Amino acid sequence: MDGGQGPQLGDLLSMGVTMALCLVAGFGLGWLADRPGHTFPTFALVGLALGVVAAVLFVRRQFKRYL
Repeated sequence: MDGGQGPQLGDLLSMGVTMALCLVAGFGLGWLADRPGHTFPTFALVGLALGVVAAVLFVRRQFKRYL
């Protein structure tokens, strides 16, 4: 952080990577939960939704540092 001027390129890139990982991890864990019961896409969609929530909360917390 450099005096409140906003996020740097590295900050934005790490946010993007973290957002992608949240989505992939949520979907992947949901997909794994679906496999034994053959319930695809039920838990995959729930996991994806939880991944979206985690990504939004992460980005909100990161940008709050610059306000």
